[in-house]
Amino acid sequence: MKLNSKIYVAGHRGLVGSALVKNLNKKGYHNIIGRTHSELDLTDTMAVKDFFDKEKPEYVFLAAAKVGGIVANNTYRASFIYDNLMIQNNVIHQSYLHGIKKLLFLGSTCIYPKNCPQPMKEEYLLTDVLEYTNEPYAIAKIAGIKTCESYNLQHGTNFVSVMPTNLYGPNDNFDLEKSHVLPALIRKTHLGIALENNNWSIIDEDLNRLPIEGVSGKNSKKEKLDILNRYGITLSNQSEVTVEIWGSGKPMREFLWSEDMADACVHLMEHRNFSDTYSSNDLEIRNTHINIGTGVDISIKDLALLIKKLLNFKGNFSFNSNKPDGTLKKLTDVTKLNDLGWKHKVNLSDGILLLYNWYKSHV
Repeated sequence: MKLNSKIYVAGHRGLVGSALVKNLNKKGYHNIIGRTHSELDLTDTMAVKDFFDKEKPEYVFLAAAKVGGIVANNTYRASFIYDNLMIQNNVIHQSYLHGIKKLLFLGSTCIYPKNCPQPMKEEYLLTDVLEYTNEPYAIAKIAGIKTCESYNLQHGTNFVSVMPTNLYGPNDNFDLEKSHVLPALIRKTHLGIALENNNWSIIDEDLNRLPIEGVSGKNSKKEKLDILNRYGITLSNQSEVTVEIWGSGKPMREFLWSEDMADACVHLMEHRNFSDTYSSNDLEIRNTHINIGTGVDISIKDLALLIKKLLNFKGNFSFNSNKPDGTLKKLTDVTKLNDLGWKHKVNLSDGILLLYNWYKSHV
């Protein structure tokens, strides 16, 4: 890419897209375009065609997607498979028709089998059944990988697929109805700290900025306590606070700072091509996607205890084993990415503090 190249970042306001825009700007790329969902519905084929006809981007980062945690994935199964298939099919096909120089498609490591050997190598794709709760989303992302591979092989395009591990960072989703585990834990702990200190001004400020099921700081104290209790933030008669966490706490998860992920993506766009993702001796070209992660994981229980220590929470955590755990271990093998010249920089403890400070000042 040249510094004046026209770059389209699909999903530019989300966790992934905003990190990509920030990284690109930092490196001197300023001819960047994006559209909000209200400006461009990527599930609308004709609208996407009209956008490409008008804007004629040279490079595309496909970061737009319908995403969510276990509850959202399992509840809105049709929406997750339909929306994601439509988004990526429209953007990838129009990129081909308009002669895009390079496209980078972002997926997720949930593409790997539920009982995948650890750490997860790219070659383990499609070797066993998927985790049930996010199967529709995973199938859509697998289809995106295969779409990019197939267009490259048939049409000579240069579309690269990357599969980031669990991401966290600026512009994360802290909505307790839909958020992933790390931002949810940070917000629950933040509210728990305020509750144990009887600091209702912090609770009101938090709920005013991000109401929970319509409950804001303007509601009565009882209504606020009720909604906190419903989401597992409870205050005992002895003024002890307990934060509930779904599952047993045993699952292992890997977390990557979103700005590290963005740096990896821009590195690949600048320095690597589809031809770098497989061997010229391969009789069958498959598994050309690239894992993006740290290669280090932590249990949900230890993650909670780390957050407790870093945020100085005096309360307790309880684990609701009646709720689903999801896959017990999901650690990426990042050998391929490291061999392509990139390694992560932000460790988890530093990242948690960075995200907590961002949350307090932005949400």
